[in-house]
Amino acid sequence: MKKCFIYIVFLQLSLVSFAQQNIDKTIAVVGKYIVLRSELERELKGATANGMKITDSLRCSMFDELLYQKLLLAQADKDSIHVKEEQVDGEMDRRMNYYLGQFGSEEKFEAFYGKTVKQYKEEMRDDIRNILVAQQMQNKVVSEIKVSPADIRTYYNSIPSDSLPLINTEVEICQLVKRPSVTDEAKKAAREKLEGYRQRVISGEMSMAAMASLYTEDPGSAKTGGRYDGIARGAFVPEFEAVAFRLKPGEISEIFESSFGFHFIELIARRGELVDVRHILVTAKVSPQDITDAKTSLDTIYQKIQDGRLTFCNACAKYSDDKDTKNNCGAIQNTAAGSTRFEIEELGKDEKLVFMLDKMQVGDISKPMLDQAADKPSFRIIYLKSRTEPHKANLKDDYQRLQNMAQAYKQKTTVDTWVNKKLRSIYVRIDDEYKGCAFHRNWKQANP
Repeated sequence: MKKCFIYIVFLQLSLVSFAQQNIDKTIAVVGKYIVLRSELERELKGATANGMKITDSLRCSMFDELLYQKLLLAQADKDSIHVKEEQVDGEMDRRMNYYLGQFGSEEKFEAFYGKTVKQYKEEMRDDIRNILVAQQMQNKVVSEIKVSPADIRTYYNSIPSDSLPLINTEVEICQLVKRPSVTDEAKKAAREKLEGYRQRVISGEMSMAAMASLYTEDPGSAKTGGRYDGIARGAFVPEFEAVAFRLKPGEISEIFESSFGFHFIELIARRGELVDVRHILVTAKVSPQDITDAKTSLDTIYQKIQDGRLTFCNACAKYSDDKDTKNNCGAIQNTAAGSTRFEIEELGKDEKLVFMLDKMQVGDISKPMLDQAADKPSFRIIYLKSRTEPHKANLKDDYQRLQNMAQAYKQKTTVDTWVNKKLRSIYVRIDDEYKGCAFHRNWKQANP
């Protein structure tokens, strides 16, 4: 379950620069921390980029969140909460990789903002550090909060009947997946192609960045010349990390294999337990015959299930190629919702699946079908485990959803209580321009 229970505007850094000498003014003070008008305008600018319309209510709400950020920072000082510079570097690199991916290259980014990536990162450093410190402080406030079944019932009973959320049709689905096998010949061909790229880099014929931009089959890093910055242990597959963390700066690895294909890596830099690397990926190609064989294999498995020689659950454990679902009877997790249920709209990427589910009854098993949402050719059988009709939320059908809601409510209430307690002992001053805001929290009570 996600612990983030309120929208904290300050966690979303805008990519917009302002001429602060024309706009800056201190509009609030919380302890030793100030809120600048430029900070608020930056957040509002970011909101408009996300399609939100600026209103007085939105302005006040974002101002409220900035005040909350400063209070978290002030308390973090008292509690001696700090973050390591390696953490700041890693978070900056993660964000910059995202930004550069949107622009397509460092050159385009720098042309747009009129400053180098290095300059921009240095300007971000203090903001990133404050974000990480505030996150840790908030986690400290809410980390021990749990809800019991009694809490969930109490929360549910507190909601007026006409205010209960309406739940759309939801389904639980399971899958048995077969992927085409990759032949030894295909693997050999991929390795030889990649070795050719590697030799061109080693000889100096072409830089690693240029080679990756042209030839890597990793869409996540192609736009940045194969580069990933601030990689911590546990972030990538084990085979990748085992190689990356034993290289020396400037060293280029031998070719190695992972579940994604074949790679070689150049280590750019290492900062403590974080590494910056470039890599090139080449995948072994499957032939039309390999694809046909996978489909034929799944046809046979399907017939065994239909004949009663295998249960769907046992068939998943024995034959499925999807490691994330094979050992739990094929159940697909909705990670966004923290459950196994999906609203039909959430499956919209695979239109064929949505159309098929509409025709299925609970307990039905589909014929083998192409997985349209998969990155690589694969086939699957779908089992419709359950379907709910549109309804008002209730404890029987929506316990997990109500548990999440009760948890969020209890965390929000705890934070509000914590804020009100801290406001009794901390200096807060709000500029007259914003005293008319209907704040969520009692900032005016603390205002001198």
